[in-house]
Amino acid sequence: MSFLSNMTRSDGDPKVLQSGPSSLSSSDRLARNLGWFSIGLGLAELFAASKITSALGMHGKENLVRAFGVREITSGFMTLSVDKQAGLTSRIAGDALDVATLATAMRPDNPKRGNAALAFAMVAGITLLDIIATGASTVRHTRHRGKSRSYGDRSGFPKGVEASRGAARKQLADLRSTPNETGAKSRKPAGTGD
Repeated sequence: MSFLSNMTRSDGDPKVLQSGPSSLSSSDRLARNLGWFSIGLGLAELFAASKITSALGMHGKENLVRAFGVREITSGFMTLSVDKQAGLTSRIAGDALDVATLATAMRPDNPKRGNAALAFAMVAGITLLDIIATGASTVRHTRHRGKSRSYGDRSGFPKGVEASRGAARKQLADLRSTPNETGAKSRKPAGTGD
């Protein structure tokens, strides 16, 4: 992955040597996967609505399935965004609509009732995953009142403060030893220890 990162960087940008551990928790990964699943399902509903409705015995509901596809894509993008809570919540609301719609397809006169029951079970399983992801994401990303985050263990310098000081001293020494425009070495200002 660092190879791809380095291909897109400008010449002056630092190169990525290796990536560190991911800051994504398992709940963040679940939310991300649900977001991508939502986009994929939405595209399928958008472009294959007639096949889906015929497999479920719901002829004539193609436009409804396409509308559900647009909703799925929107929920997927929201789930992949910074504000994943809104996306996960919209996924749960969408699951409720899916369950209600699939319930109408499980009527006794529907010859594809078995397919509708299988789709109903799959939506119920995805709904459970959506509820788990929403709860876990809420717990992980909710800030508690009066409790501030501590960044005391971070310096802001990738190789540590001492390495940065050494690099700064080296650059200063290099600047002092470079010739100025007239060809003479630059003078050290009075009062410097070096």
